[in-house]
Amino acid sequence: MSNGANGALTQLRAWLAQGENVKGGRLPAERELCTRLGVSRGELRKALSILEGEGTLWRQVGKGTFIGLKPADEITSLSAVAARSSLGDVMSARLKFEPMLASEAAINATPLDLEQLRLCIDASHSALTWREYETCDNRFHRTVAQAAGNDLLLAMFDHMNAVRRAVVWDRDRTQMNRPPKSHHSFSEHDAIFDAIACRDATAARGAMLKHLNSVQHALVSVKEAAE
Repeated sequence: MSNGANGALTQLRAWLAQGENVKGGRLPAERELCTRLGVSRGELRKALSILEGEGTLWRQVGKGTFIGLKPADEITSLSAVAARSSLGDVMSARLKFEPMLASEAAINATPLDLEQLRLCIDASHSALTWREYETCDNRFHRTVAQAAGNDLLLAMFDHMNAVRRAVVWDRDRTQMNRPPKSHHSFSEHDAIFDAIACRDATAARGAMLKHLNSVQHALVSVKEAAE
């Protein structure tokens, strides 16, 4: 699955995890969903097909797409976790989990993984809006997780990331339309990439930890300014 399809799937999981978004169990039309999630129609349809295959969604021609009714549905459990989680909970989990993934990526990343990470970084620099940048950022972190080379760790990351997206979805970005060129993540992503490309597991772990500490500081600052 392409990076774009992966991004659409993560965006859709996170959006669904906010249970109040879906009225009566029915999803909006595809055109509206594409606009809300910032993805293409093709990427959205691939994501919908995956969730339908998992039993999370069901579709009926002429009626629409609906959330499955089984109590054990993945999105139901994600919604419950997201409802109980704070930004502090999310960052605590990320600080413990993602540095380890970066360390594993330094050991196991393939040339294709490195190429995809570089593309994510380049795309983030070209982002014209905060939403577009955040999509690139999400792809970068998921590609690091994928580069760790462990499907179980990747699945765990996807679950954590869906909760993260649900918790931070509505953050205010009105101060400007796009990240400033001096945004901390640009140099920090470069440092993570360089460490992984050099196969330096210790440096990769440290670079990811430094980056996430910066993210946490930024989130706390925004929260305090809003209070």
